[in-house]
Amino acid sequence: MRPSWIEIDLNAIEHNVRQINAVIGESELCAVIKADAYGHGDIPVAEAALRGGAGWLAVALVEEGVRLREADIDAPILVLSEPRLDEVPPIVAHGLTPTAYSIEFTERLGLAAADATTLPYPVHLKVDTGMHRVGASPIEAFEIARLIDRDDRLVLQGVFTHFPVADTDPAYTERQNRALVNFVETLDADGIRPKILHAANTAAAFDFPETRHDLCRIGLGVYGIRPTPTCGSGIDLKPAMRVISHVAYVRELSRGARPSYGRRRPLPEAGRVVTAPIGYADGVRRSLSETGSVLIRGKRYPYAGTITMDMVVIDVGRDDVSVGDEVVLLGAQRDELIPAEEWADLLDTITYEIVCDFGPRLARRYIGGPGGG
Repeated sequence: MRPSWIEIDLNAIEHNVRQINAVIGESELCAVIKADAYGHGDIPVAEAALRGGAGWLAVALVEEGVRLREADIDAPILVLSEPRLDEVPPIVAHGLTPTAYSIEFTERLGLAAADATTLPYPVHLKVDTGMHRVGASPIEAFEIARLIDRDDRLVLQGVFTHFPVADTDPAYTERQNRALVNFVETLDADGIRPKILHAANTAAAFDFPETRHDLCRIGLGVYGIRPTPTCGSGIDLKPAMRVISHVAYVRELSRGARPSYGRRRPLPEAGRVVTAPIGYADGVRRSLSETGSVLIRGKRYPYAGTITMDMVVIDVGRDDVSVGDEVVLLGAQRDELIPAEEWADLLDTITYEIVCDFGPRLARRYIGGPGGG
């Protein structure tokens, strides 16, 4: 078996959910499990988040929600974007909570809801307050809300919006939050009173208490990562992911030798170069070749040359490193840590992209959770 994998600590997931729940107070926590739980594994993470106290789960795709249901997960599951019209039957069949922002979808949902085991069928309405990606404008959203209210087969369970800059622009976020509250007040004046109002993502939930409302949609924080280095600085989060390989080969090279493709740079001193069987086909970005490092025996070592499709070469100097030694590319080893934030800084991207990028060649192995592990 290939000695490279991703290790996911389910106890860390539970811990993070508990810590965040303690901060958001009476607001319920919705763990965002889309994109295979940000590369961590949807079903194990969903179960760990629920054990930690999450009341809801959220996905991006209907098939993601169906997969959770087929794993006997019965918590409320919100589909964050309006599905296609042909996906309405499986939504109802699996008891998923859809998002609506068009008249056509809402009408189709009402027809399908007649086959639901429980009526009226819940739906959440997404209002565009400034993200400008998906969602109905407030005027359009009001008409959809009235349509839902008139349909005895449906109930407007929730109204929500999405913050694009909660981690960077407090003033814009406050304007969005105010717009959402104003919209709900308009609905209330018309006799329409949704049970759940939600807006906060991880960044807003951590640093803007006024946006927490009834539900907080927590993605990055569940996995122990902060949207920015200072966001939620008082919350004790534990990164759940480690990317692990092992030393497969050790050899001595002279000063000036140029390992790997392109022979991009010479070794500064004679010493040992080790190879680990993991590469950019697995999600270890080639761009880290010049600036990245790994952990072996609790110490940092730089890459010795270009990261290749299946292997990396590492300059360990004169240190005693052996075949079989653990190599940590992302995460903790002993007292050292290479966090996702470090990769994001080096690659000029965001932490979301880092953890989502690891491919299927890397098996996910789980520790913690029921029974230890």
